[in-house]
Amino acid sequence: MEKALPPIPVKRYFTIGEVGELCGVKPHVLRYWEQEFTQLRPMKRRGNRRYYQHHEVLMIRRIRDLLYDQGFTISGARNKLQELVQGERDRRKAGMVPLEGMEAVEIDQEEFDAAVHEDEPASESATRTVDPSQLLHLRRELFEIRELLTLGR
Repeated sequence: MEKALPPIPVKRYFTIGEVGELCGVKPHVLRYWEQEFTQLRPMKRRGNRRYYQHHEVLMIRRIRDLLYDQGFTISGARNKLQELVQGERDRRKAGMVPLEGMEAVEIDQEEFDAAVHEDEPASESATRTVDPSQLLHLRRELFEIRELLTLGR
């Protein structure tokens, strides 16, 4: 019997211990998977501490599913993951990625601005302009998250 994985909390970064609990995998396994799956690259900070983002947690869950539930080998899971990601990219380039199930969400501008600039002192955030390259990077990350979410369907 498979134990259901807990929901992923809404936060920016997760430690390796948190990811282990969220994905049902021990930290040493996560470190090994980083070597085997090039798509998995957590940010490293002080003392080489790993911080995973939401899309990486989703990817780890997908890898876990391929290895533990579907019985793939590491090599087979790597190939399958690459195949799934490439298929999604091809569909997106061809304009075939449907937006069904995607609802418009009204965003409070003040709340958005506060979230974007939460790490800055108030005086800096009021005068800061948004760098277009940051928006492009954010857009890419959102597409990757959507891509990972559609892989689980």
